[in-house]
Amino acid sequence: MSLPLSNINVFEMAGLAPAPFAGMILSDFGANVIRIDRSKGLSTDVLTRNKRSIAMDLKNPVAVQALLQLLTKADIILDPFRPGIMEKLGLGPDVLLKINPGLIYARLSGFGQQGPGSKAAGHDINYTAISGTLGLIGRQGEKPFFPVNILADFAGGGLMCVMGILMALIERSVSGKGQVIDANLTAGTSYLTTFPYLMQQCGLLWDSERGTNMLDGGAHFYEVYETKDGQHMAIGAIEPQFYASLVEKLNLKDLPDQLDRSSWPEMKIKFQEIFSQKTQIEWTGIFDGSDACVTPVLSFTEPIPNSTPVNNANQWPRQAAMPQPAPLLSRTPAKVAVKIEDPFMEPGKHSIEILSEFGIKSNQIQQLLKAGAIFDSSSSSRL
Repeated sequence: MSLPLSNINVFEMAGLAPAPFAGMILSDFGANVIRIDRSKGLSTDVLTRNKRSIAMDLKNPVAVQALLQLLTKADIILDPFRPGIMEKLGLGPDVLLKINPGLIYARLSGFGQQGPGSKAAGHDINYTAISGTLGLIGRQGEKPFFPVNILADFAGGGLMCVMGILMALIERSVSGKGQVIDANLTAGTSYLTTFPYLMQQCGLLWDSERGTNMLDGGAHFYEVYETKDGQHMAIGAIEPQFYASLVEKLNLKDLPDQLDRSSWPEMKIKFQEIFSQKTQIEWTGIFDGSDACVTPVLSFTEPIPNSTPVNNANQWPRQAAMPQPAPLLSRTPAKVAVKIEDPFMEPGKHSIEILSEFGIKSNQIQQLLKAGAIFDSSSSSRL
């Protein structure tokens, strides 16, 4: 079956988090993704699904020339480095777009390609902080709290980069020309906050201190509560009809108006007292299939202990499923993600295979091996 990105060649310069995630999305949907690894050392990248590896010493001019040969047939290159690194290697956009005018050159950086902070080091927490996103997250009276490294690295970075690539592919189908994509993790994360930003500007939802608003922990009906067994239930009963269903399930009557902010702290205490009276699986059974917008907080590793299994069409999952490619396409779906024992891909595992596939002759491959320009960890390198 043909996949959406079949026949698209992607070269991913080895890095961590954002670029590998972008490469994995493209590979899940059928692209031929080739990772350019360092010639020696171990890889700590686990986002290698459906990819292949060629190991090259890019400090060796011979290796750079070989890579330039490969890139004449590339559709996309993923650059995960700080601004200027690819230029120093002789692989900057000016060079590559000259030899391959249709190339889509996707650059992922923390603070963008220009400006005084463009070459500064940083991580997800720094990009979320600078973007204004981190300041929105946290309990009242407490310091801002970062949601692991999901927002900047993967949503504002890798996923936003893929969006840019897909738009560039669509435009290329008309113009025949490639272009450079600046996937700035800070700007991408800022883009994700458009809704709370605009609501804040309008004085709606986010018009008070952090942790006191409807969606940031202030409201009793949009909150996480601990259960009798130390597990948790998540409530998102915003709309009146959903709130009514929630109140009914909790057997509560004569409550203050849902949007009466002055009552929210007291209502949160009341809700916590109620949720503390039953276990997570008991509450899950109560809310399964309802419109109360109450769900268990699931784990990827441990299912909810269920002593009395209930099998019905409305039953929620009892364990978080392994992440799968999304969204779902009806006619050309992505490859299904399968759990593997060892997600680490050995650098150089496919070097000879890839070079041959892209038309590099066997005598040139042997010369590259002897010069130490490439490294192949497969048995074929001993032929």
